Amino acid sequence: MTHDLIVIGAGPAGMSAAITAAGLGLKTLVLDEQARPGGQIYRNVSRATGGMDKILGPDYVYGRQIVAALEAASVDIRLSSTVWDITPDFCVRALQDGKALQFQAPQLIVASGALERPSPVPGWTLPGVLNAGAAQIAMKSGASIPSGRIVLAGGGPLLLLVACQLLDAGAQLAGVVETSPAENLVHAAPSLLGALRSPKLLAKGLAMTMRLRKAGIPWHKRAAGLRIEGQDKAEALSFTAGGQRHRLEADTVLLHHGVIPNTQISRLLRTDHDWNEAQLAWQPRLDAFYETSVTGLRIAGDGGGIGGARAAEASGRLAAIGAAHALGRLDGHERDRLCAPERKNLAAQMRIRPFLDALYRPPKWVIVPEGETIVCRCEEVTATDIRNSVALGSRGPNQTKFYSRCGMGPCQGRICGPTVTQILADELCVSPSEIGAYQVRSPLKPITLQQMASLREAPKEKETA
Repeated sequence: MTHDLIVIGAGPAGMSAAITAAGLGLKTLVLDEQARPGGQIYRNVSRATGGMDKILGPDYVYGRQIVAALEAASVDIRLSSTVWDITPDFCVRALQDGKALQFQAPQLIVASGALERPSPVPGWTLPGVLNAGAAQIAMKSGASIPSGRIVLAGGGPLLLLVACQLLDAGAQLAGVVETSPAENLVHAAPSLLGALRSPKLLAKGLAMTMRLRKAGIPWHKRAAGLRIEGQDKAEALSFTAGGQRHRLEADTVLLHHGVIPNTQISRLLRTDHDWNEAQLAWQPRLDAFYETSVTGLRIAGDGGGIGGARAAEASGRLAAIGAAHALGRLDGHERDRLCAPERKNLAAQMRIRPFLDALYRPPKWVIVPEGETIVCRCEEVTATDIRNSVALGSRGPNQTKFYSRCGMGPCQGRICGPTVTQILADELCVSPSEIGAYQVRSPLKPITLQQMASLREAPKEKETA
């Protein structure tokens, strides 16, 4: 064993877990593939300038204090380290500076965060079409914004946030096209009381809406039939709204229909997963201390269920406390004492979640596309191809690989996997929970044979006199 605890991911959950674990006396290692800690939500926050602080807002700047706390803690931090394999006994293999290293610990916390839900609509593979999160990453990483006319389409708080940030950065917004169906309001109504108990979060949403309205940005609601037009690149977004067909010319189209847990590592380690019907996504089955069905493996943050950055922090601390107790560093009384304020904070952060899940539930035509819409971008497999595989005998995502190569490309099913599950469920008239998901195998990320051959244990720390 090289450490007591290994934390994979240096976003809000991973950083909070590592800080807490180190404070409890655990020899802790953090691995993250980015060059600086912060994850996607706080990407590059330690280097951001004052101008970007103003554009990205106080929620982004808040991450700076977590990064500072991590850097001040007694934590072994390995950045620019891409995890490509984890064995059942928690031997974690990572690629750093072109060399493969391996580490091992009895406790493992995975804080791999979320992925943007795929938005398979006609034309979404054209150059100039991005996820909204990608545009936000460009702002955080290089203070850059797309040139020309930008149209944002989809639904969810992130769509509005990115629109406001782009507007404040001087981008040319040609329109916001919301796809959330009208019936979502009815389904969200029962959860409104819980949302009203989170007035600050509701106020943020209202402030973003007013900001865009005041700027006079064209805004279309309850849109359907989205199609991105263009030959060699995106040229326009056409859609139906208010009983009419609309067309917005665009040089860049940003799509967003929410986020879903990144379950690649939990799938690799064969933990139990459940289908979350409210969030239309798979998530690992977790106990009160975020431990999975595999003893010693914990999933913190959005990788275990979407809750947002502040909820991720609390879950990271709870997972670390659970790990310390499992290692005998805390008795049950002290564990519960430390957990009490975290559980209270977590509950407060999650009160608004049922309302948001219902209000921004993506329309069926996004999660279950039809016809020649490409689902697997790597292998250019269409929705029709996947439905045809059912007629050939396919009853699950892994079988579709034999009939269409869907899921066998470089992304290893990260993008197409959720859609394939939904299409098969729709075609077979069963719940997605009966369909399952792609099996994940090592390597998690591309690695050359030469790099794999360089595998060795991490050099041991020098002993001090």
